[in-house]
Amino acid sequence: MKESTLDSLDTSASPASLDLRARAETVMARCHALDRFSEESGRLTRRYGTPALRAAQDEVAGWMIGAGMSVHRDAVGNLFGRYPASAEDAPALLIGSHLDSVSDAGRFDGPLGVICAVSAVEALHAADVRLDHAIEVAAFADEEGVRFGSAYLGSRTVTGDLGERDLALTDRDGVSFAEAIRTFGGDPDGVAASRREPADLLGYLEVHIEQGPELEAHGLPVGVVSAIVGFTRVAVEFTGHAGHAGTVPMGRRRDALVAAAAFVLAAESIAAAEPGAVATVGELTVSPGAGNVVPGAVRLSLDLRHPDDATRLRLRDQLETEARAIGAAREIGVGWRPAYDNPAVPADAAMAGRLEAAIAALGVPVHRLPSGAGHDAAALSAIVPAAMLFVRCAGGISHHPAESVAVDDIAVALGVLDRAIAGPFGS
Repeated sequence: MKESTLDSLDTSASPASLDLRARAETVMARCHALDRFSEESGRLTRRYGTPALRAAQDEVAGWMIGAGMSVHRDAVGNLFGRYPASAEDAPALLIGSHLDSVSDAGRFDGPLGVICAVSAVEALHAADVRLDHAIEVAAFADEEGVRFGSAYLGSRTVTGDLGERDLALTDRDGVSFAEAIRTFGGDPDGVAASRREPADLLGYLEVHIEQGPELEAHGLPVGVVSAIVGFTRVAVEFTGHAGHAGTVPMGRRRDALVAAAAFVLAAESIAAAEPGAVATVGELTVSPGAGNVVPGAVRLSLDLRHPDDATRLRLRDQLETEARAIGAAREIGVGWRPAYDNPAVPADAAMAGRLEAAIAALGVPVHRLPSGAGHDAAALSAIVPAAMLFVRCAGGISHHPAESVAVDDIAVALGVLDRAIAGPFGS
């Protein structure tokens, strides 16, 4: 397929008065500027509740204020910038993404969507344009779930789905989510009041890097997400018996790590046999963890994803059966604790249609594709129509320092967002 370039775009109908390429260069520079806000020297790590996240929020808040927005944080520390409508009591369109990151992250997963949203409002402000609806830019404080093991803690606050069980979650240092909220300057007792009323919001749009290779393979700068796949996370534990590595005969060992290794291979083969399925064991802790001791216990994480919920749940049950069979054959105890099951979330047809119409207006082929990763749009879809625009990323690489997007592709995304946020919206 022919590559789409910025020079070939039809920008004659753009509501923005500023040049798309110049704006895209600013977006790129700002993504790089946020690199300096990290918990770790030499690599980007920005978890919920850390000084690094607060510093990144403060930087973004300054850009929001410069774009004519009023700024506030909710009870868990989500950052919002509001650009007023022509009428004071008009509902708002929510646009944005998240500012937290995985460990040793790339610079675009999350921040690109926040900064593109700020740019869209900057363009309106520079042209002194007020729409019939307000625009709210959201910079969610926890999407990745790295610190507390539960995704969408920021956006789930907005939907009202955050409860006492979430507040009791603890990190590896034993700090609860409620404690982290207080340290971050928030108020765990105010979580319920941070829920947004659906009637006050028109919908949610999120720009995000694809985190996959499909757009690059098709030679396209952007695409519209058709659905966000469902995913299951399970904490699995294999419990055997520790023993001396030199004195316990091979035939009498109850080696928990061998059982865990067999399960990892089973997860790989079961997922590989099911089209569209992916299974990942990304964490593994061996106890007691000494070179001369037979492993007595292993804890691991299972991440299972598929676009069809029924298939995903069938595979989940199949993997549990396999884990227990491996344990029984080796006299190893098996613990199976589902952390959560998130259903697949189709994009709202009308909101996705706005993105598709904007892409077509720019003269770019419209391409639809599923998201294999979770996003704040999945949580927001519980209360408002939600849709996502993917931006091509080099090699499909994400959650890695090599994460990369092109300025021209950012410019296309800005052109799409400019059109998509403009009215009118249906009732």
